[in-house]
Amino acid sequence: MALIDFGGVKEQVITRDEFPMAKALEILKDETIAVIGYGVQGPAQALNMKDNGFNVIIGQSKKYPADWDRAVADGWVPGETLFEMEEAATRGTIVQMLVSDAAQKAIWPQIKKCLKAGDALYFSHGFSIVYKEQTGVIPPADVDVLLVAPKGSGTSVRRNFLSGAGINSSFAVAQDYTGRAQQRCQAIGIAVGSGYLFPTTFEHEVFSDLTGERGILMGALAGVMHAQYKVLRAGGHSPSEAFNETCEELTESLIKLVSENGMDWMFANCSATAQRGALDWAPRFEKAVAPVFEDLYARVKDGRETKRVIETCGAADYKEQLAKELNAIGNSEMWLAGKATRSLRPKEAARTITASTKGVAGRGAN
Repeated sequence: MALIDFGGVKEQVITRDEFPMAKALEILKDETIAVIGYGVQGPAQALNMKDNGFNVIIGQSKKYPADWDRAVADGWVPGETLFEMEEAATRGTIVQMLVSDAAQKAIWPQIKKCLKAGDALYFSHGFSIVYKEQTGVIPPADVDVLLVAPKGSGTSVRRNFLSGAGINSSFAVAQDYTGRAQQRCQAIGIAVGSGYLFPTTFEHEVFSDLTGERGILMGALAGVMHAQYKVLRAGGHSPSEAFNETCEELTESLIKLVSENGMDWMFANCSATAQRGALDWAPRFEKAVAPVFEDLYARVKDGRETKRVIETCGAADYKEQLAKELNAIGNSEMWLAGKATRSLRPKEAARTITASTKGVAGRGAN
């Protein structure tokens, strides 16, 4: 592993330079990787592995024809590389549980009986294993239990793979029956297209992931955006102005500068007025939201958030209820304004701003 300094704390990571694809192919040359579920993560990880030359099959229930048809459209062949879930799990030596967390609880009895001694059971989320009292997912003692968790959506995993960038992933081993679990885990982490791999535990992965999704990555971001938008609209600003100042400038300009060179560089390349305001107000926002994050983390750790997921996402009418909630967001004034704004974006590729670019980027040079 490479030793990297993360802000004064040194951590070991695995890069593609030190663990090349050829090494991963050699380690997994005799494996059949059965991807169970073709919904969110399944397509991206399966296609990436297939493109990298690994032996991959899909397990997808025909009860969900949209996912089955999508798999066929992506080139998986029924009876050859596309099967019902139980048959795929029986054929696989590495069984990837990539259905939703609530669905894992439902299908586990069927998948468990298909596992053979020496197989590997693979997850991209620690949910089912860490909260086993609620999910009932307790692997048999004679299989390896692996985790590779890409730090992005399935769409990003595939898109970053096709661009050559990869997406960072954490990895962990919860059970090593064969003595090869670490090798298998790291090899499959490279196989799915990770930019680099960093070690974690099943517990740390799920605690951080559930907190992040409910917090800054999705829940907090959506909530804060909506709050600012409503304040601006109440102040008499037009939907276009409120959306641009709340969302468009963040996603199309500022967050890209943060991604390229960090928050300090983004601040340094904005106007003095913007800098001063951000520096003054950041501590106030931190103080205001810290108690919310503390409550969120406590709820994740003690299993209350898991209980909520299993109860709601496992309901028979969940997809219908989810569609209503998502439609409410999509049809809100802010995101209708967003749809109009996106339609007006220039079609040509935007110029990438780097640290070497001269001048000031962002909001002007006041």
